[in-house]
Amino acid sequence: MARVRYGARTEAEIAASRARSSSLPDIWSTGVVAVWESDPDVVAAVLPPPLKPAERPLVRAAMSRVDLPGHPPGAGSVAVAARHGGVDGWYPLVMPMTHERALAGGREVFGEPKKLGEVTVERDGLVVRASLARHGIAFVEVRGAVDRELPPPAPARRTDFSFKFLPAADGSGFEDDPVLVHCTHHETIRTLEHVTGDIVLRESMFDPVADLAVRRIVEITIGEKTADRQGRAVERVSAQALLPYLHQRYDDPRQAFDAPPEASA
Repeated sequence: MARVRYGARTEAEIAASRARSSSLPDIWSTGVVAVWESDPDVVAAVLPPPLKPAERPLVRAAMSRVDLPGHPPGAGSVAVAARHGGVDGWYPLVMPMTHERALAGGREVFGEPKKLGEVTVERDGLVVRASLARHGIAFVEVRGAVDRELPPPAPARRTDFSFKFLPAADGSGFEDDPVLVHCTHHETIRTLEHVTGDIVLRESMFDPVADLAVRRIVEITIGEKTADRQGRAVERVSAQALLPYLHQRYDDPRQAFDAPPEASA
Protein backbone atom coordinates (compact mmCIF):
# COMPACT_ATOMS: atom_id res chain seq x y z
CA MET A 1 0.00 0.00 0.00
CA ALA A 2 1.26 3.46 -0.84
CA ARG A 3 2.09 5.61 2.15
CA VAL A 4 -0.91 7.36 3.68
CA ARG A 5 0.38 10.87 4.36
CA TYR A 6 -2.10 11.54 7.17
CA GLY A 7 -1.03 8.29 8.82
CA ALA A 8 1.10 7.94 11.93
CA ARG A 9 4.83 8.69 11.77
CA THR A 10 7.28 6.10 13.06
CA GLU A 11 9.31 6.64 16.23
CA ALA A 12 12.45 6.95 14.09
CA GLU A 13 10.88 9.68 11.96
CA ILE A 14 9.76 11.60 15.05
CA ALA A 15 13.23 11.34 16.60
CA ALA A 16 14.88 12.50 13.36
CA SER A 17 12.57 15.50 13.18
CA ARG A 18 13.40 16.50 16.74
CA ALA A 19 17.12 16.16 16.07
CA ARG A 20 16.92 18.41 13.02
CA SER A 21 14.96 21.11 14.86
CA SER A 22 17.38 21.11 17.81
CA SER A 23 20.34 22.29 15.69
CA LEU A 24 18.98 25.02 13.46
CA PRO A 25 21.48 27.46 11.91
CA ASP A 26 21.45 31.15 12.86
CA ILE A 27 18.66 32.91 11.00
CA TRP A 28 19.12 36.67 10.68
CA SER A 29 16.39 39.23 10.31
CA THR A 30 16.26 42.93 9.49
CA GLY A 31 13.86 44.81 11.69
CA VAL A 32 12.57 48.09 13.02
CA VAL A 33 11.81 48.46 16.72
CA ALA A 34 9.88 51.44 18.06
CA VAL A 35 9.42 52.05 21.79
CA TRP A 36 7.21 54.74 23.27
CA GLU A 37 5.67 55.83 26.56
CA SER A 38 1.90 55.61 26.80
CA ASP A 39 -0.66 56.25 29.54
CA PRO A 40 0.01 54.22 32.69
CA ASP A 41 -3.66 53.43 33.31
CA VAL A 42 -4.14 52.17 29.75
CA VAL A 43 -1.09 49.89 29.91
CA ALA A 44 -2.22 48.54 33.27
CA ALA A 45 -5.73 47.88 31.91
CA VAL A 46 -4.55 45.42 29.24
CA LEU A 47 -2.54 43.20 31.62
CA PRO A 48 -4.28 40.03 32.81
CA PRO A 49 -3.39 38.91 36.34
CA PRO A 50 -0.94 37.90 37.68
CA LEU A 51 1.00 40.28 35.37
CA LYS A 52 1.71 43.72 36.82
CA PRO A 53 2.75 46.99 35.13
CA ALA A 54 6.46 47.68 34.84
CA GLU A 55 8.03 50.83 36.25
CA ARG A 56 7.43 52.73 33.01
CA PRO A 57 4.33 52.48 30.78
CA LEU A 58 6.27 51.41 27.68
CA VAL A 59 4.93 49.98 24.43
CA ARG A 60 7.15 48.17 21.94
CA ALA A 61 6.33 47.61 18.25
CA ALA A 62 8.65 45.34 16.27
CA MET A 63 8.56 44.66 12.53
CA SER A 64 11.03 42.22 10.97
CA ARG A 65 11.81 40.66 7.61
CA VAL A 66 13.45 37.28 8.08
CA ASP A 67 16.39 36.68 5.76
CA LEU A 68 15.38 33.36 4.22
CA PRO A 69 15.64 32.51 0.50
CA GLY A 70 12.57 32.63 -1.66
CA HIS A 71 9.74 34.64 -0.13
CA PRO A 72 11.15 36.08 3.14
CA PRO A 73 8.54 35.84 5.90
CA GLY A 74 7.60 38.83 8.00
CA ALA A 75 7.08 38.85 11.74
CA GLY A 76 5.83 41.55 14.07
CA SER A 77 4.44 42.32 17.48
CA VAL A 78 3.00 45.04 19.67
CA ALA A 79 3.70 44.49 23.36
CA VAL A 80 3.50 46.39 26.64
CA ALA A 81 6.07 46.35 29.42
CA ALA A 82 5.06 44.05 32.27
CA ARG A 83 6.37 42.23 35.32
CA HIS A 84 5.75 38.81 36.79
CA GLY A 85 7.26 38.27 40.22
CA GLY A 86 10.84 39.43 39.90
CA VAL A 87 10.94 39.08 36.10
CA ASP A 88 10.60 42.13 33.83
CA GLY A 89 9.43 41.51 30.29
CA TRP A 90 6.84 42.24 27.63
CA TYR A 91 3.25 41.13 27.15
CA PRO A 92 2.40 40.94 23.41
CA LEU A 93 -1.14 41.95 22.49
CA VAL A 94 -0.91 41.02 18.81
CA MET A 95 1.77 39.31 16.71
CA PRO A 96 1.13 39.49 12.95
CA MET A 97 2.90 36.85 10.87
CA THR A 98 2.92 36.59 7.08
CA HIS A 99 3.13 32.76 6.89
CA GLU A 100 0.99 30.07 8.47
CA ARG A 101 4.10 28.12 9.46
CA ALA A 102 5.23 31.01 11.66
CA LEU A 103 1.92 30.92 13.52
CA ALA A 104 1.82 27.32 14.68
CA GLY A 105 4.93 27.15 16.86
CA GLY A 106 4.31 30.26 18.89
CA ARG A 107 0.54 30.01 19.03
CA GLU A 108 0.14 26.33 19.91
CA VAL A 109 3.36 25.82 21.88
CA PHE A 110 3.72 29.11 23.77
CA GLY A 111 0.19 30.52 23.60
CA GLU A 112 1.34 33.64 21.75
CA PRO A 113 -1.33 35.86 20.10
CA LYS A 114 -0.11 35.25 16.55
CA LYS A 115 -2.39 36.03 13.60
CA LEU A 116 -1.92 36.16 9.86
CA GLY A 117 -1.18 39.68 8.73
CA GLU A 118 1.10 41.91 6.68
CA VAL A 119 4.52 43.03 7.88
CA THR A 120 6.42 45.66 5.91
CA VAL A 121 10.06 46.67 6.38
CA GLU A 122 11.42 48.99 3.68
CA ARG A 123 14.60 51.01 3.38
CA ASP A 124 15.64 53.38 0.60
CA GLY A 125 18.99 54.90 1.43
CA LEU A 126 18.47 56.52 4.81
CA VAL A 127 14.67 56.52 4.60
CA VAL A 128 12.90 53.81 6.60
CA ARG A 129 9.28 52.69 6.65
CA ALA A 130 7.82 49.76 8.55
CA SER A 131 4.26 48.74 9.33
CA LEU A 132 1.94 46.08 10.72
CA ALA A 133 -1.37 45.57 8.93
CA ARG A 134 -4.41 43.31 9.11
CA HIS A 135 -7.78 43.47 7.37
CA GLY A 136 -6.45 46.21 5.10
CA ILE A 137 -5.53 48.55 7.97
CA ALA A 138 -1.92 49.48 8.75
CA PHE A 139 -2.61 49.88 12.46
CA VAL A 140 1.05 50.65 13.25
CA GLU A 141 3.37 52.55 10.93
CA VAL A 142 6.87 53.84 11.63
CA ARG A 143 8.39 56.41 9.27
CA GLY A 144 11.73 58.14 9.52
CA ALA A 145 15.35 58.43 8.50
CA VAL A 146 18.56 56.91 9.81
CA ASP A 147 20.66 59.61 11.47
CA ARG A 148 23.51 57.68 13.05
CA GLU A 149 25.03 54.28 13.68
CA LEU A 150 24.84 52.74 17.14
CA PRO A 151 27.29 50.27 18.68
CA PRO A 152 25.76 46.78 18.64
CA PRO A 153 24.85 45.81 22.21
CA ALA A 154 26.15 42.71 23.91
CA PRO A 155 24.03 39.57 23.47
CA ALA A 156 20.98 39.97 25.67
CA ARG A 157 17.97 38.12 26.99
CA ARG A 158 14.36 39.27 26.63
CA THR A 159 11.32 37.66 28.24
CA ASP A 160 7.83 37.65 26.74
CA PHE A 161 4.78 36.61 28.77
CA SER A 162 1.88 34.69 27.24
CA PHE A 163 -1.10 32.62 28.34
CA LYS A 164 -1.62 29.15 26.94
CA PHE A 165 -5.21 27.91 27.03
CA LEU A 166 -8.00 26.12 25.19
CA PRO A 167 -11.56 27.51 25.13
CA ALA A 168 -14.06 24.95 26.38
CA ALA A 169 -15.85 22.81 23.81
CA ASP A 170 -19.24 23.80 25.25
CA GLY A 171 -18.45 27.53 24.97
CA SER A 172 -18.20 28.15 28.73
CA GLY A 173 -14.76 29.31 29.75
CA PHE A 174 -11.72 27.05 29.42
CA GLU A 175 -11.12 23.32 29.27
CA ASP A 176 -8.58 23.66 32.09
CA ASP A 177 -6.85 26.40 34.04
CA PRO A 178 -4.67 28.47 31.68
CA VAL A 179 -0.88 28.39 31.94
CA LEU A 180 1.37 31.44 32.16
CA VAL A 181 4.41 30.97 29.92
CA HIS A 182 7.75 32.76 30.04
CA CYS A 183 9.30 32.77 26.57
CA THR A 184 12.97 33.73 26.78
CA HIS A 185 14.67 35.17 23.70
CA HIS A 186 18.47 35.17 23.48
CA GLU A 187 19.31 37.89 20.95
CA THR A 188 22.49 38.82 19.13
CA ILE A 189 22.54 42.08 17.16
CA ARG A 190 25.25 42.64 14.53
CA THR A 191 24.20 46.07 13.16
CA LEU A 192 22.12 48.82 14.75
CA GLU A 193 21.19 52.33 13.61
CA HIS A 194 19.14 55.08 15.19
CA VAL A 195 16.10 56.44 13.35
CA THR A 196 14.50 59.84 13.80
CA GLY A 197 10.85 59.68 12.81
CA ASP A 198 7.23 59.24 13.75
CA ILE A 199 5.02 56.45 15.08
CA VAL A 200 1.51 56.43 13.61
CA LEU A 201 -1.28 54.38 15.23
CA ARG A 202 -4.44 53.93 13.17
CA GLU A 203 -7.84 52.93 14.43
CA SER A 204 -8.78 49.28 13.93
CA MET A 205 -11.61 47.40 15.59
CA PHE A 206 -9.59 44.20 15.15
CA ASP A 207 -6.27 45.50 16.52
CA PRO A 208 -7.08 48.48 18.77
CA VAL A 209 -3.50 49.44 19.59
CA ALA A 210 -4.51 53.07 18.96
CA ASP A 211 -5.64 53.01 22.60
CA LEU A 212 -1.94 52.88 23.54
CA ALA A 213 -1.36 56.48 22.55
CA VAL A 214 2.16 57.73 21.81
CA ARG A 215 2.92 60.22 24.60
CA ARG A 216 6.69 60.25 24.12
CA ILE A 217 8.94 58.39 21.67
CA VAL A 218 11.72 56.64 23.55
CA GLU A 219 13.63 55.17 20.60
CA ILE A 220 13.35 53.94 17.04
CA THR A 221 16.05 51.67 15.64
CA ILE A 222 16.71 49.48 12.63
CA GLY A 223 19.11 46.56 12.81
CA GLU A 224 20.05 42.99 12.00
CA LYS A 225 19.70 40.30 14.65
CA THR A 226 19.45 36.59 15.26
CA ALA A 227 17.76 34.92 18.20
CA ASP A 228 16.75 31.63 19.71
CA ARG A 229 14.02 31.17 22.27
CA GLN A 230 12.91 28.79 24.97
CA GLY A 231 9.51 28.56 26.61
CA ARG A 232 8.71 27.53 30.16
CA ALA A 233 5.33 27.11 31.83
CA VAL A 234 5.72 28.83 35.19
CA GLU A 235 2.30 28.55 36.84
CA ARG A 236 -1.38 27.82 36.45
CA VAL A 237 -3.53 30.95 36.60
CA SER A 238 -7.12 31.57 37.55
CA ALA A 239 -9.49 30.84 34.67
CA GLN A 240 -11.99 33.30 36.12
CA ALA A 241 -9.37 36.05 36.29
CA LEU A 242 -8.22 35.51 32.69
CA LEU A 243 -11.68 35.15 31.15
CA PRO A 244 -12.35 38.94 30.88
CA TYR A 245 -9.22 39.22 28.69
CA LEU A 246 -10.03 36.29 26.39
CA HIS A 247 -11.20 38.61 23.60
CA GLN A 248 -7.61 39.83 23.15
CA ARG A 249 -6.91 36.59 21.25
CA TYR A 250 -9.76 36.81 18.73
CA ASP A 251 -10.97 39.17 16.01
CA ASP A 252 -14.59 38.38 16.90
CA PRO A 253 -15.22 38.12 20.67
CA ARG A 254 -18.16 35.82 19.94
CA GLN A 255 -15.60 33.17 18.98
CA ALA A 256 -14.59 33.12 22.62
CA PHE A 257 -17.82 33.70 24.51
CA ASP A 258 -20.64 32.17 22.47
CA ALA A 259 -21.90 28.68 23.12
CA PRO A 260 -22.23 26.30 20.15
CA PRO A 261 -25.37 26.76 18.03
CA GLU A 262 -28.42 24.96 19.36
CA ALA A 263 -29.38 21.79 17.55
CA SER A 264 -32.35 22.21 15.23
CA ALA A 265 -35.57 20.45 16.24
